[in-house]
Amino acid sequence: MFSHIHPDNYQQQLNDKTQDIATAFADFNLRNIDTYTSEPLNYRQRAEFRVWHEGDDLYYIMFDSNTKQKFKVAEFPVASQLINQFMTALLDNIRDNSLLRQRLFQVDFLTTLSGEALISLLYHKQLDEQWVEEANKLKATLAAIAPVDIIGRAKKQKIILDKDFVTERLSVAGQEFVYQQVENSFTQPNGKVNEKMLLWAQQATQDLGGDLIELYCGNGNFSIALAQNFDRVLGTEISKTSVRSAQINISANQMDNIDIVRMSSEEFSEAMNGEREFRRLEGFDLTAYNYDTVLVDPPRAGLDPASTELVSRFNKIIYISCNPETLKENLTELVKTHTIEKFALFDQFPYTHHVETGVILTKK
Repeated sequence: MFSHIHPDNYQQQLNDKTQDIATAFADFNLRNIDTYTSEPLNYRQRAEFRVWHEGDDLYYIMFDSNTKQKFKVAEFPVASQLINQFMTALLDNIRDNSLLRQRLFQVDFLTTLSGEALISLLYHKQLDEQWVEEANKLKATLAAIAPVDIIGRAKKQKIILDKDFVTERLSVAGQEFVYQQVENSFTQPNGKVNEKMLLWAQQATQDLGGDLIELYCGNGNFSIALAQNFDRVLGTEISKTSVRSAQINISANQMDNIDIVRMSSEEFSEAMNGEREFRRLEGFDLTAYNYDTVLVDPPRAGLDPASTELVSRFNKIIYISCNPETLKENLTELVKTHTIEKFALFDQFPYTHHVETGVILTKK
């Protein structure tokens, strides 16, 4: 199944991907596409697997996205070395433990470049004190590999041993940034490429000054790395979990010029236009911000029309996209008011058709 995932194929698949993007965006007369490579193997810090039971044995399976056929996964070359180590060790330690094995149907792994791991075990049964006792023993055994926490999940149950997050440390231009990454919340899966994205955005905004508005700020991934280039940063994010993480990360990185408000980009557009008042914005004077630079990292659906209109008012736009189709739609509108200065391809997801891109636009 993983025959296409091989370091020898890496450069060719990236060349093909770059060519596909160049073709897709030919109408925009891009001067060039800056391409940022991934590690060819062990680049994913997240992975999830279904668990298949066969008699007293069990193993990981994945499904072929085209045929929907299941196939056995003993190792996963795209995942971090830590994930691969934990994959084997976990099964070896629960295979003969009926309490931990029975009705386990999925395992999720989250690791960091800094060497931490979080393992979520998902069950079709309720978890009791005996399960907690056995899971704690499992945690102690697995800790020989690396610092690890375990979460047990079942219907209306979430048992945390001992925390539900990892702490990532990313290096950008010689600086270290600390990020809490919570189970089941969005984080960039390719840590090394994320560092390259942050450096690219940092360099693109150097000497800009003024204030930065960031829509879809997540756990503060970009806000924190870019804050040094701006007087103030105002981030918006709809997920409560991500907002909490962002607040923790702002404090951990000792940032004093970043504020995060929990609202969608659509709500922020309404607030900016004076169409609605939000209690969540009490204490914020939106008219006091210097709206020169905006950063957007929207979901696959891209920017809605109201957000596109709002973004078009800014002098400088940094657009991070995980979906070339919706990026293309949004750029068709944005190039009416802005010029594309830079276009970058970040190979977050090698050997797949998925592409992460970054675009810098400046008002005409």
